[in-house]
Formats: sequence, C-alpha cells, structure tokens
Amino acid sequence: MTGMIRPCSLEDLTELQAISRETFKETFAADNDPADLEEYLAAAYNVEKLQRELKQPESRFYFIYLAEQVAGYLKLNTGDAQTEAIDPKGLEVERIYIRKAFKRQGLGRQLLNYAFELAAQESRASIWLGVWEDNQNALKFYHSFGFKQVGAHDFYVGTDKQTDLLMQKSLL
Repeated sequence: MTGMIRPCSLEDLTELQAISRETFKETFAADNDPADLEEYLAAAYNVEKLQRELKQPESRFYFIYLAEQVAGYLKLNTGDAQTEAIDPKGLEVERIYIRKAFKRQGLGRQLLNYAFELAAQESRASIWLGVWEDNQNALKFYHSFGFKQVGAHDFYVGTDKQTDLLMQKSLL
C-alpha cells in the first residue's frame, strides 16, 4: 500500500508526541524494564523537547498517512542537528516509526525511499542512522537497502545502557 507523506509542523505536536510514545513502547516494551522505559519516554518525547525539535531548522518531520490516519513518521537531520558526526554533508534518518496496526505494509520502506529522494535532491553524500543492535527486523531492513555498519554508540533507555549500531550508505 502507498501512504501519503506530508511535512509536520508545530500544529502536529500533540499527534507527534502520541505516535512517538506509542510506537516506541510497542516496539521496545518487551525488551526493557518498565521504569526505564517510562523514564526514557518522559525525557525523549515530552512536549518541550519535541517542540524544540520541530523548531530546529536542520530537522524535518514527515507524517505518513494511510486510510486518512497517521500511520507513522520520519525524522531527518542535517548539519548541526545530526546526533553524531558521521558525515557533515550527510542526511541522518533519526526515526522511522510505524504504528503496529500499519506495520508490514511497506510504509517504512516508503519513508526510507522518501529520505533517499530528498538526499538526492539536496546532493547529500550519504544517508546514515543508528539502530539498536538487538533489533533484528530493523537491521535486516536497513541491510536490504545497502547500509553498512560504520560504528556504534551508547544509547540509554532510562538507566539501561544499550548499543546502537551506526549504519551508513554512500550516495556518491
């Protein structure tokens, strides 16, 4: 199925917070301590933080709709908004979040392809992202697009230190 993609704005803050918390919890609750998960959700997806992210000129959010419902979203970073110094001329895919009811319908693939289109239009040197080392479905997905591991960094869910693999695909 093909979804409709549109940029998010500050008017989307409430929906962005809801889908961020919902999808992160759906995906990672079974693998994390409930207290650590709640601590992370409160820190990562509070209104003030999301508002700052939406106002950041080098960050962009896009909702994807299916059947007139927000099915997921994409967050992209460039320049100083990138979370790591992987490639100053690159495009970071910080989040591809899809609601459980809409998974396995090609929407994540559509969002990643959209990121590739934007990167090409902007003459970006690469696309890169971080993915939890234990998220086998995501790792398989990114490998299918030709991403290669270029590093790793610590990622905390509450007090639990985890490892994100940094993956990159050159576009030149």
